[in-house]
Amino acid sequence: MTITERHRHSYDVFPDSKRTQPFGSGATCAYNYLDLQITNNTEQTYQLYLYLTDTHLVGEWRTEQVPLQSYQVYEKEHWITPAYWGGYLRHNLIYRKVFNRKKQQIDDEYVTENHAIMMYEPLLESKQMEA
Repeated sequence: MTITERHRHSYDVFPDSKRTQPFGSGATCAYNYLDLQITNNTEQTYQLYLYLTDTHLVGEWRTEQVPLQSYQVYEKEHWITPAYWGGYLRHNLIYRKVFNRKKQQIDDEYVTENHAIMMYEPLLESKQMEA
């Protein structure tokens, strides 16, 4: 399947302490303006299954046959820079490892580059400084 339209978040709104996916690997949608569009170029039928828990939006792709490949999304070259107005910008590169059915890695692919305004203070004081 191929992503034909995806928009990254312009703001990084929370720290990494409870993230399960790398910063910038999600997508943002806004009705009638920004979409996430995916084209199925395969012979298989896929279903995007979404549900809510008390704290999370959870999603998974489902299909009737075992996929030929699986993926692991990760980040490279994560960095934070100061912005001219006094805030911070966060940057990274998103890649994905491609595995065959035998769980052997067969590729490592570049996905995208991210730049976002941080909505929190990235430099936390140590406990020793507070005492």
